[in-house]
Amino acid sequence: MTVLDSSADRTLEAAERLVQTPGPRRAWSWDLALVYLLLTLGAIVMVAPFLWMLLTSIKPAPELVQFSFLPQNPTLENYAKVLTTSNFGRWYFNSLFIATISTLSVAFFDSLVGYTLNKFEFPGKNIIFMGILATLMIPTEMLIIPWFNMSVQFGWNAGNAQYWGIVFPGIITAVGIFLMRQFFDGVPNELLDAARIDGVNEFGIFWRVAMPLVKPAIAALCIFNFIGNWNAYLWPLIIASGREFYTLPVGLSTFIGESTTAWEKIMTGASLATIPLLLIFIIFQRQIIKGIALTGLKG
Repeated sequence: MTVLDSSADRTLEAAERLVQTPGPRRAWSWDLALVYLLLTLGAIVMVAPFLWMLLTSIKPAPELVQFSFLPQNPTLENYAKVLTTSNFGRWYFNSLFIATISTLSVAFFDSLVGYTLNKFEFPGKNIIFMGILATLMIPTEMLIIPWFNMSVQFGWNAGNAQYWGIVFPGIITAVGIFLMRQFFDGVPNELLDAARIDGVNEFGIFWRVAMPLVKPAIAALCIFNFIGNWNAYLWPLIIASGREFYTLPVGLSTFIGESTTAWEKIMTGASLATIPLLLIFIIFQRQIIKGIALTGLKG
């Protein structure tokens, strides 16, 4: 276990003890009341849109034009309609496939490049690293045209190759390289040298020694990258030439017409689209918190 891991674990354990162990009751004050009021308002602001989305998804179409928060005649007809009368299942698969492939690619390549830039000395290393960081200053919108031209030249804008056309801009990220380079600082060089003495090759040292020591960082990187790819809209909209290759955000936008908008379908689709993200946060919440704690310690 590295110093970063043990520090993050101690931080989490201390936080859990503070939550689980009852302390002395604080005296009531206006300042404390104001804090609770602001926190309550913040929670309402965050939760209300999701609650409204879920309630709208079970409303019949006529109720959408009525000013009522709760559905008067709740129904699951909207879910059946979305799942049977559109390519929603295919869009769901596309988003899941693209987000998974991109996340696995980022986890491997960002870690590999970050490890190389941290643990090896070679001419121009700092120049390469600064060049990678410089790409963060380029807006994504400026890269759309070069990406599209590359996709056309390599034939990634037709047929099943469109999957690769959607994935390739995100197979490696500058942010991930920067983060992993910082995290690998916590891996002792003596441990890597010991593996070399034992006859382990360089890739084996990276994969079997260094990578297990930065699992919290990799988990946090994977989670946030998956969420980003799951919600991606602009690039899939541009490169996908047929509805069967749309991702969920792009597919849901097809429910918006020139004269009418199927709000019940949009809210139903959006409700279904949040399921993977909710599961990720519920299952991996400890890894997310630990990754954030590690980021703070490295900062």
